[in-house]
Amino acid sequence: MVGQEKKEVKEEKLKLEEKYMWAIVDGVKEKVGNFRVEPPGLFRGRGEHPKMGKLKKRIYPRDITINIGKDAPIPECPIPGQSWKEVRHDNTVTWLAYWNDPINPKEFKYVFLAASSTLKGQSDKEKYEKARKLKDYIEGIRTTYTNNFGSKDMTRQQIAVATYLIDRLALRAGNEKDDDEADTVGCCTLKVENVKPLDPPILEFDFLGKDSIKYYKQFEADPAVYKAVKKFREGKSGSDDLFDKLDTSKLNTHLKELMPGLTAKVFRTFNASVTLDDMLAKGGAGSGEVPEKIANYQHANKEVAIICNHQRTVSKSHSAQMDRLQTRIDEAKAELSELETDLARAKKGKPPLKDSNGKQKRNLSPEAIEKKIQSAKTKIDKYERDMRSKEDLKEIALGTSKINYLDPRITVAWCKRNEVPIEKIFNKSLLAKFSWAMDCDPSFRF
Repeated sequence: MVGQEKKEVKEEKLKLEEKYMWAIVDGVKEKVGNFRVEPPGLFRGRGEHPKMGKLKKRIYPRDITINIGKDAPIPECPIPGQSWKEVRHDNTVTWLAYWNDPINPKEFKYVFLAASSTLKGQSDKEKYEKARKLKDYIEGIRTTYTNNFGSKDMTRQQIAVATYLIDRLALRAGNEKDDDEADTVGCCTLKVENVKPLDPPILEFDFLGKDSIKYYKQFEADPAVYKAVKKFREGKSGSDDLFDKLDTSKLNTHLKELMPGLTAKVFRTFNASVTLDDMLAKGGAGSGEVPEKIANYQHANKEVAIICNHQRTVSKSHSAQMDRLQTRIDEAKAELSELETDLARAKKGKPPLKDSNGKQKRNLSPEAIEKKIQSAKTKIDKYERDMRSKEDLKEIALGTSKINYLDPRITVAWCKRNEVPIEKIFNKSLLAKFSWAMDCDPSFRF
């Protein structure tokens, strides 16, 4: 298909989708997020999902509930002879449509406004403000759970230890799983086999977390926590719950007593944002060039990703990319060596040697050669920095924390202070998602 044909097909597709891409909210035209329904097919799932290979049935309009304004015309059903399952007028929720997941009928698939919409922006800002509010409570919360490590009330003791682990290790709270769901765990659903006491006070954590991502860590715990975990394991088999007196609901009820609206997820947002803010403030960006400053930012972002256990599989092209960079480094070093020889000869008034193809090189002044030498050194520095960065981040996913856990104002303020273009840190979709954060003051601290 030639370029013009591709363009025409794309325009035709956009024309067809245009009416599904927008919603009017309080008189304002807002973009809709993913409005497409998944086609039927075989379910893959993540990790060793017990329903892997099952057929995802086709979703029809009769399966879909839509949510519109009371006076809004009901959208035309795209399949003749069918109608929507239900039409609601609920202005207390932000979903525009939902249907039961064809694989896990207890769960739902939703259509929301796009990440760049006003409502999503307000929701994001409120989320980060709640996490910032935790700063005022965190010392009191830590004192409370520390005092309860040795409580004789088993439920209180388990809540204290679970809160400590969520705070210090940024663990997710975790929910009970049915037999037909992937066997992943969070803090409240840890099994005895997932947490092993090693030499005091080291605890070894080994389990599959969200999306079947392996979590493994040897952690130097508070001695009282180490002692409590050993106690929780007593008389239990490996598949028994470590926190048998606790579930996510009980934990979150307790957390809300410590701070209004506090949940386990707020701890992840708080600790991720505090870590980035502190590392950028302490490490600064130096007086280096923009690429060096970006490398410093990525190092801080990496530490957050490690805390949150945001992993990815090594790209299939990683080895080839590293080989290409090494080739460029070797070529640049060979060029530098030639230039240094040329400079020495030029200073003695001698002509340069022939190049690698046997051709006579142009006569240049020592000053001109020195500029070329500096340019070659800059290239080598860049390629070596790129190589280190790619190797360093090959198994780390930086994007997840940027999207979900890092207050964007930290990044925007850092970019302003250090004269780094925000486009170098946020891609196009993040710039749209976090438009509300762009006018923050350069002095902003989380």
